[in-house]
Amino acid sequence: MSALSTPAFLVDEGGLLVFFNEAAGTLLGKGFEEVGEVGPGEWGGLFGPYDETGETIPYDELPVVQAVRRGRPAHASFGVRAFDGAVHAVECSAFPILTAHGSQGGVAIFWPVEDDLPAAALGATAGAAGAAHTNGATPIGPGGAAA
Repeated sequence: MSALSTPAFLVDEGGLLVFFNEAAGTLLGKGFEEVGEVGPGEWGGLFGPYDETGETIPYDELPVVQAVRRGRPAHASFGVRAFDGAVHAVECSAFPILTAHGSQGGVAIFWPVEDDLPAAALGATAGAAGAAHTNGATPIGPGGAAA
């Protein structure tokens, strides 16, 4: 994954962001080495993502969560906030990582689709980069339970 020039995230079955590649770091404005692992309750405060009205997309509706829980690919379009506050429109495709013992996490690939979205498109709900927001997160595992 680190050799990909397309932004990508790797999450474990519990929803912990365990790695993102250099291309994702470029999109976000900070590398994984600076950010480190991010728990499912922290995603919303760091990255969004946001729908077209500027509302934070609920954790349970994120493509990578859907892919891991359902064991099949998922896709969505949304905005992600970089650490400098810029919001980038992306297409996201996510795939479960399956082993002989079941799901072990997922991979989300992001394709930037246009230039930065204006801050006004986010309304007042986006907040500042790094603001606390849990998205009502529960672990990704089947039925929302940690495995």
